[in-house]
Amino acid sequence: MLIQGYDMLESPLGWVLLFLVGTVTGTLSGLLGIGGGLLMVPILTLFGLPLVQATATSLIGVLLSALSGSVQNLRTRSLNWRVSGLLALFGIFTAQVGAWLGDRLPDAWLALAFAALLLFTIYLMNLRRQLQQREASSLNHPTVAPGSPVPVPVPAPTLSLQLPSIAGIGLLAGGLSGLFGVGGGVVMVPLQTLFLNETIKSAVRTSLGAIVPIAISGLAQHAWNGNVLWIPGLCLGLGGIFGAQAGTRLLPKLSDGTVNQLFRLFLIALAVYMAIRGVQGLQR
Repeated sequence: MLIQGYDMLESPLGWVLLFLVGTVTGTLSGLLGIGGGLLMVPILTLFGLPLVQATATSLIGVLLSALSGSVQNLRTRSLNWRVSGLLALFGIFTAQVGAWLGDRLPDAWLALAFAALLLFTIYLMNLRRQLQQREASSLNHPTVAPGSPVPVPVPAPTLSLQLPSIAGIGLLAGGLSGLFGVGGGVVMVPLQTLFLNETIKSAVRTSLGAIVPIAISGLAQHAWNGNVLWIPGLCLGLGGIFGAQAGTRLLPKLSDGTVNQLFRLFLIALAVYMAIRGVQGLQR
């Protein structure tokens, strides 16, 4: 069911609603290292937008909220800009490919694929939770038994040795960003933890920085295709700026257990909605 139709996006009430949506998704972006598009895209379709327009428009909000959060991380010198830059270098190419493909896929198939992405996101969040617990356990309970010889520290892998993993993560995140209008951080964070040996919080900040140029790339291709609604997207983005600032400030202070649980339930509801939309589209 549509909220009140496409025309509402051109009304002051619609702009206020989009600003509030951007604020909530921006907060989650800064707190959980996601681009916000996972929430923005389904909500925009409730206003009556075709999925490809919702995808394109959400990238404005994704871009501005990620930019806001990354500026805050730069100010606190907590952003690994070298890894962020390399992730983005590979991601900007596939973001173009994803945007090109999204403009050509039928709405119904794109909706079903988005529903699958939402469910896959829940798996990735569970994986991330396990990684967080393992990280905390390794810090609190040293594995060396009393009286055992202290092992020689293994040097951290150099950036050049990590380059194949960085390339793969960036390429995947860029494709998802262009195709679905998401930042790609929900995929990047657990993969960075697994393959780049980053801590969870470091991976959140690094992925948020990489989202900025990746979103610019996907947005440029969608704008070329004429799919971007600039004023609604800016309303989302302005809300995202405020939200991302709040999220990045909360990140060092809060446990995200409750937030993650609520977010999982919301993702399930959105996945069901997108699946229904896709099935209805196939039946027409």
